[in-house]
Amino acid sequence: MDVVGPLALDPSAVRPFTRGVLCLTHPTDPRWVEVAVGDLGAVLADHAHCEMKAASSALSLAARSAAFPEVVRGLVALAEEELAHFRRVLEELDRRGVPLDNPPVDAYAVELRKVASASARGREGQRGGWLIERLLVGAIIEARSCERFRLLADALSARGDTALAAFYEELFTAEARHYRTLLDLAIVVSGDERGVRGRLAELARAEGELALRLGVSAAIHG
Repeated sequence: MDVVGPLALDPSAVRPFTRGVLCLTHPTDPRWVEVAVGDLGAVLADHAHCEMKAASSALSLAARSAAFPEVVRGLVALAEEELAHFRRVLEELDRRGVPLDNPPVDAYAVELRKVASASARGREGQRGGWLIERLLVGAIIEARSCERFRLLADALSARGDTALAAFYEELFTAEARHYRTLLDLAIVVSGDERGVRGRLAELARAEGELALRLGVSAAIHG
C-alpha cells in the first residue's frame, strides 16, 4: 500500500473537520480553547515539548523497526517534520519572550499508553504487535492535536492574531497527515487493515473517556 507521507495530504481533504474524521469519539471541551488562548505562552511552551517528544518517539520507534524498512523511512520523515515544527515554535517563544523551561509530565500521553498497554494483553503473539500498538497510540495523539490546532487557528483568527492563526492552520493539516501516516504504517506492519482499524476504534474509545476526565488546562492535551 502507499503510505501517506509528511507532504502528501491535500489540505482541502481535512479542512471540514468533524468529530469522527480522525477517529476521535469525543470532542474537546469548548472551554479548552478559551483557557488556551488566555495563556498562549504556556500553550506554546507545552506545544514545543510535544513536538520534541513526537520527534523523539518517532526516531525511537524507527530504531527498533529494522524488520520493516517502510516503517523506518516513514517514521524518520515524520520525525524530521516534527523537529522543523519544534524549531518554529521555539522561534515564536523567543519572539514573545517566553522561556521553554523543563518539560512537564504529559498526563494525557502517559495515561493513554497505560490504557493501551493494559488492553493489549493477549496480543503478544501478533506479528509486530508492540509496534502496531505504539503506532496507533501515536496516531490518536496526532488526531487530538489536529482537532485542537483547528480550534486554536479559528480562535486566534477571530482575535486578529493572523500570523499565529496561519501557523496553527498549517499544523492542523500536518497533524492530519501524521495521523494518516501512523495508521498506514500500522497496517503495513500488521497486513490486516480490518484488524488494525478495529483496534484503533477500541483505543479511540478509551482516549475519548480519558479526554473527558482530564479537565481543561493551558496545554495542547490539557
